[in-house]
Amino acid sequence: MGLANAHSVALAGLDGHVVEIEAFTGRGLPRTVLVGLPDAALYESRDRCRAAVASSGFPWPDCSLTINLLPATLPKAGSHYDIGIVTAILGASGVAPPESLADAVLLGELGLDGRVRSVRGLLPGVLAAKIHGFTRAVVPVGQVHEARLVEGLDVVGIATLGELVDLMHGRPVPETAERPRQPDVDSPQPDLADVVGQVEAKWAIEVAAAGRHHLFLHGAPGVGKTMLVERLPGLLPDLTPAEALEVAAVRSLAGITQQAELNLRPPYSDPHHSASIPSLVGGGSGMARPGAISLAHRGVLFLDEAPEFRPKVLDALRTPLEQGRITIGRTLHQACYPARFQLVLAANPCPCGHAETPGGNCTCLPARIRHYRDRLSGPILDRIDIHQHLMPLSRSQALGHLTSVESSKVVAERVTEARHRQARRYRGLGWLTNSEVPGPALRSLLPLPEGLELLDDAVRRGSLSSRGVDKCLRLAWTAADLAGKDIPTRTEIRLALALRRGEPGLQGAA
Repeated sequence: MGLANAHSVALAGLDGHVVEIEAFTGRGLPRTVLVGLPDAALYESRDRCRAAVASSGFPWPDCSLTINLLPATLPKAGSHYDIGIVTAILGASGVAPPESLADAVLLGELGLDGRVRSVRGLLPGVLAAKIHGFTRAVVPVGQVHEARLVEGLDVVGIATLGELVDLMHGRPVPETAERPRQPDVDSPQPDLADVVGQVEAKWAIEVAAAGRHHLFLHGAPGVGKTMLVERLPGLLPDLTPAEALEVAAVRSLAGITQQAELNLRPPYSDPHHSASIPSLVGGGSGMARPGAISLAHRGVLFLDEAPEFRPKVLDALRTPLEQGRITIGRTLHQACYPARFQLVLAANPCPCGHAETPGGNCTCLPARIRHYRDRLSGPILDRIDIHQHLMPLSRSQALGHLTSVESSKVVAERVTEARHRQARRYRGLGWLTNSEVPGPALRSLLPLPEGLELLDDAVRRGSLSSRGVDKCLRLAWTAADLAGKDIPTRTEIRLALALRRGEPGLQGAA
C-alpha cells in the first residue's frame, strides 16, 4: 500500500482554488477509481495517464488505485490535472519520490505517447498558485514563457513524462522551450489621417477615447463608420502591467496563445452579428468560458451592423455595461469574468442603407425601417454616452479636408494628457477615467460646472433621462480635460449635450 499527493489548480472564472491530488494503492483487483467531482475530460484522465505511463516505460499499479481530488465538493474540469495525477500515482507506487514537488503546482495535459501538451487557462492557474503561497510551477514546455509572466515563481517546463520523473528524482531538466515569435511591431497601423472629412465624428472618437465613453455611430454605408472605429484603439494609452496581466489571464482562459512579454496595447474585439449570447457574454457547457466582452476587457468591443444582432444578445450587455463584470451561474458553481470594455455600435439608417443618401432610392417601407431601428432597445441606447450621426461627404467637402488632417499620433497625445488629468483628479478614489465615476460622486465629490440649467431644461422636455444627466456630466469633464480646463464651463455642457443627443455643429470639432 502507498499514499502520495500532488497539487494542481481548479478554475472558476479567473478565481483559482488549489486542488490536492491524492493517490492510494491498496489491496484488491486492479482497477482505477477517480473521485472528487471530475467532468468528462478529467474523468478520461485515467485512461490517458495509464497509456502515457506505459508508453514511457514506467509501471502502472497492478492493484486497486484510488485517486481523490480535494476539496471533494468543488467541481473540477479540464485536462490540466494530468501531470499532477501521474505525479501522485508514481509516488504512491514507489516509482519516484513526490516530496521534491511538494511546493509546486502541476499543470499540463498528457498525450498517449507521454508528451506534455499545452492547456487552456495556464496563466490564471499560475497566478492562483502564487496567491496561495506556492513557490514553483511545473508547466508544459511550450507555455514556460506564458507562466513566467507571473513574477516571483520558479517555473519549470517539461516536454515528456520522462522529464517529469527526472524532476521528481531531483535531476536537472533541460530548458528546451523556444521563444515565441513576437508580432511585427513595424507593421503599419490604421491612422486617423486616413479618414477624409467627418471632422465632428473624429472629435467624438477623441472624446470617447479620452474618457473611455461608449459610442454609437450611425449613418449611410460608406461614410467611414468602420474606418473610424478601427482607429480608436490606436488613440488609447497603453495598459499598466497589472491591467495587461489581467487581460492576458482572460485570453489564456479562452485558449489564446500568449507572447513572451506582456502586450500593453488595449484589446480589440469585433464579433460577427450572428454571435450567440454565450459567445458574446460567455458560457458553454461545463465550466463557462469567457465571451467577446471579456476578451475586450480594458479595450474596445465593436458591434458593426448592430441592428443585425439579435435583440436578446444586445440586451445581455445591459448588466456588464453598468457593473464592468459578468457572472455566469451554473448548478454547482459560478464563474465571474471582468468585462470593463468600451462599447462601440455602428448602424445604417435602414436595412438597405440608403434612407439618408441623396438620390439613394431607398426601397424600405416605413414600417420596416421602424422595426429595424427598434432592434436597438431604449435601455441599451440610454447606456451609450455618445451618439454621433455621420453624413455622406460631397466632393468639395472631401477635397477641403485633404490638407487639414491630424494623425492618430497627434490625437493620441491629447488623449494621453487628458487621461493623466483624470488619473490625478481621481487618485486614491479607485477610478481611472471619467466614465467610471458614479453619479453621486459626480455631484458630491467634484465641483459642479456652470450651465446645469441646460441639463434641467433637457430633462423637462423629455429629451434626457436621469442616467443621461450623469452621462452629460462625465462628457463635460472629458471635454474640459481635453481643453486643459480644471472645471467644465457652460461650453463643455453644451458640447456634452450635443454629443449625447447626436446633434451637429460640435464646437470642439473645428
